[in-house]
Amino acid sequence: MSMSLQTILVKEYLTRKGVAFRESGKELIAHCLFNDCDSNSRANEAHLYFDAETGQYECKKCGEKGNLVTLAKHFGDGIQEIALNPIAPTKNPQNSTKFDAELVETCHLALPANIRQYLNARGISNAIVDAQKLGWGKFYGKWWITIPIPDIYGAFRFFKLRQDPNAGDDKITYPKGVEAQIYGWKTLQSEADRIVICEGELDRLALLSKGIPAITSTHGAMTFKKEWTEMVIGKCRKIYICYDNDEAGKKGTERVTKLLKNTGNELYIITLPQEVGEGGDITDYLVKLNGNPDDLFSKYAKEYPEKIDTSQFKPLSSQELVEILGLTIKQDEENKIVTFLCELSAYTENAQFNISYNAPSSTGKSYIPTEIARLLPEEDVLELAYCSPTAFFHDVGEWNKDMKGYVVDLSRKILIFLDQPHTQLLERLRPLLSHDKKEINVKITDKSQKFGLKTKNVLLKGYPSVIFCTAGLRIDEQEATRFLLLSPEVNHEKIRQGILESIKKEADAESYKSWLDENPERKLLKERIRAIKLEGIREIKIASHQKVVDRFLSENKVLKPRHQRDIKRLVSIIKSFALINLWWREKSGTTITANEDDIEQAFKIWDAISVSQELNLPPYIYNLYQEVILKAWNDKNSDSVGNFTETTGLLGLSRQELLQKHFEVYGRMLDTNQLRQQILPMLETAGLIVQEADQSDKRKMLIYPTALSTKSPDQKNSGNGGGMNPSEKNNSETSSGVSPDLGIF
Repeated sequence: MSMSLQTILVKEYLTRKGVAFRESGKELIAHCLFNDCDSNSRANEAHLYFDAETGQYECKKCGEKGNLVTLAKHFGDGIQEIALNPIAPTKNPQNSTKFDAELVETCHLALPANIRQYLNARGISNAIVDAQKLGWGKFYGKWWITIPIPDIYGAFRFFKLRQDPNAGDDKITYPKGVEAQIYGWKTLQSEADRIVICEGELDRLALLSKGIPAITSTHGAMTFKKEWTEMVIGKCRKIYICYDNDEAGKKGTERVTKLLKNTGNELYIITLPQEVGEGGDITDYLVKLNGNPDDLFSKYAKEYPEKIDTSQFKPLSSQELVEILGLTIKQDEENKIVTFLCELSAYTENAQFNISYNAPSSTGKSYIPTEIARLLPEEDVLELAYCSPTAFFHDVGEWNKDMKGYVVDLSRKILIFLDQPHTQLLERLRPLLSHDKKEINVKITDKSQKFGLKTKNVLLKGYPSVIFCTAGLRIDEQEATRFLLLSPEVNHEKIRQGILESIKKEADAESYKSWLDENPERKLLKERIRAIKLEGIREIKIASHQKVVDRFLSENKVLKPRHQRDIKRLVSIIKSFALINLWWREKSGTTITANEDDIEQAFKIWDAISVSQELNLPPYIYNLYQEVILKAWNDKNSDSVGNFTETTGLLGLSRQELLQKHFEVYGRMLDTNQLRQQILPMLETAGLIVQEADQSDKRKMLIYPTALSTKSPDQKNSGNGGGMNPSEKNNSETSSGVSPDLGIF
């Protein structure tokens, strides 16, 4: 049914549609139009409530919500066919002044010449100043530039205020409690073939002054509403998103593109040149740089989703990947491959896995993941230094007023926690790290001076790839089983190469960066990662999955509970290898299939890192056991043969002897408290050592490696077998005085 364009109230629209209603104050109450909510209602009972001024409605029974636009769509009337309702003037919350068109005109007429000149200097023409009724007024005891904001019906709703330029801080404010609006509803409803979505009213006005149709949200980068996208569905126009050059702008751009990607329009993201500076915006580009407006739509615009020529890629082997990553990360071959695969796995639906880097300070535990993260799109990586559990949810989450809580969407994201002092945050994220459910409800408590403890709801969505870096060596078993435990290498050659690379970098940072950025293999890898992301792979199958089962079980004769999670990580590594070469894998839609080569490469990696995983030990601790404890014990007992050994048994190690051996091997002292409180208890829990009091001095504890402390070559998972009791000590020696099982892998 078509209607002529005329100004009507919501009650007139309901009357024309034959909808019976009754008035109650500023509300209209009618029977629900969407469901059978009032099928058994009494005569005067109804559940659909309309705001008589705004046309917004809500059914108190079924929860259906909307406004005059969605109501018209329900009746089959197009957005251009319904008349738009001017809202009755409301009181200005800023003061007692009546807010209406007359006040807007009064402020516009009061605009001083110097403020008009200021606006002109910001790229806003006099024609736009007059057309948009920019003005000048005193509110909150200060003078402000007034920007009147119309709503979807064309009526002015409130002033967006920009502080007097002479005040110097460019403060912007608006009345508390007002709902976010699109500044430029008429532009959105127009038939313009292209529209720019920008961040800020003055940016929009600068674009309008250049003849470029533009809109913005009045409440900031992250406030573009989902329901606004209905206005562009089927328009078949080009939409350009150009937000400020800062973190909020990047997040806002990502959010808007996701909302608009299925509306039938061509989407483009405009990335402003670096010359606009940190936080630079459209106005900086047009005014400070005197940038060419046409370049915004050609030179600086990229189609979304971006199209990448995949014919430039070739199958990538593990060794080739190691060489590319080795440009900046020396040695640590298994560590950098596994870390790369972990971060890449974020671009799958459910194959993500987690890594925990545990190692002392200055060993490079955070360098590896952050350096690899530089290869990935910046918007997908979230790096956090110290972060409390509550702060994480507040900072990463978005407030959702409907659920009255925060929504934390971590889908296809990489979280890197740098040098965390403890694992409290991981404890809160356990269900997410275990991939128990795609959406998890979490309740946190905030403490405020006024209200005391207050509960808040948090909805965690999606599976991220998580990398946790900590100098704390001890990790709870519940966290250990949710992570692959890694530690950077600390050998002499790796440190030497790292020093040489640091000198090269610091001697001429600009040349080093240029050399790195222009490296063809590195550039191609970054391009490859972006192409993988754009493929939107959702599922990765494994063709020869029985081979995975057979090989895993053959290498683990005695199964442990943690193997249920280990096999998932191994499968994730297989899938990540397939993802690297997805263009040479069997593909159906968004599903690819891993082949035997992916399985073989994954098992090579797994064989190199699985020993410490079995023991729930970071590799640093396990290497210390092999290179310090075992060697020191062998040295001490190498001369204890024959009758002496039979009489005294094998000799234990004192902590002081371990500290001396550590200095001999690594060239640095080991913290005594760390040895006593973290390292030795972890090794004892893993079944690699036992500690007993010295018979000659009960105050001194001696350390003994256990007889069944390692996997045998024939049976990789023979269990930890417990410690060596005193009676076993005398029967465990060989010709060299040491158990043949010790240190053999």
